[in-house]
Amino acid sequence: MPELPEVETYRRFIDETSLFQPIAEVEVQDPKRQLQVDLDDFRRALRGNQFTQTARIGKQLFLETARGPIVTMHFGMTGDVAYYKDEADTPRFARAIFHFENGFKFAFLDSRKFGRLGLTQSVAAFRLQKKLGPDALTLSTEELTQGLAKKKSAIKPLLLDQRIAPGVGNWIADEVLFQAQLEPERPADSLQPAEINRLAASIREVLETAIAAEAIYRDFPSHYLIHAREWDEAPASPTKDAHLHCPRCKTLIQKKYVGGRATYFCPNCQV
Repeated sequence: MPELPEVETYRRFIDETSLFQPIAEVEVQDPKRQLQVDLDDFRRALRGNQFTQTARIGKQLFLETARGPIVTMHFGMTGDVAYYKDEADTPRFARAIFHFENGFKFAFLDSRKFGRLGLTQSVAAFRLQKKLGPDALTLSTEELTQGLAKKKSAIKPLLLDQRIAPGVGNWIADEVLFQAQLEPERPADSLQPAEINRLAASIREVLETAIAAEAIYRDFPSHYLIHAREWDEAPASPTKDAHLHCPRCKTLIQKKYVGGRATYFCPNCQV
């Protein structure tokens, strides 16, 4: 599932490939399922228009245009993007294709069709409508303190609340809590100011690390908890199962469910 690091990588890719090119045509394969506005209105807003810059809040991507309307993109479970020219290179799951006048094409890919495209008049209006908090990548200690104020719930489910830290998904929350050395079920109102500051810094650090690695999990630092999930090749280590143990204290990483979500943690380091 594309998380904030993947979506930020997509955003930067679009910046490098698809800006300032007049749009000749727009096609959407399944508008009733994946388009949040009328197809004719969508085409009318974009034909002859061009993307001028991008923005992102959490996992929501925005493509601003020269004539005003902003394209919104949410990538669901399997969303991706592509840029190509020849028809033969059209990706298999291209669900929406923006044809540029110069012959190149920008495509929204989505094998399972859970992604959504739409239009909004401003990023600020969209954020207000969806009740999104400040983007997790730039979340400050003050903003996190305000978001957690008077909350008695466990800290992990609160980190997944997009009203508090948009873009923090399940594995990111686990990694952040591991790096901040906080137990996932700690009540939020038990956190001291120094712990909230450490938590905010960990959110930014984990996301910056993931973006720098272009969300390729095997390239994450060896002291990261994510290797215990065994999604990809584990980093080189002295023993075959070293990545399944805490890199700080060597305790075996454990798994439990918190707020209904699979949660990995060190029972010794996270308190």
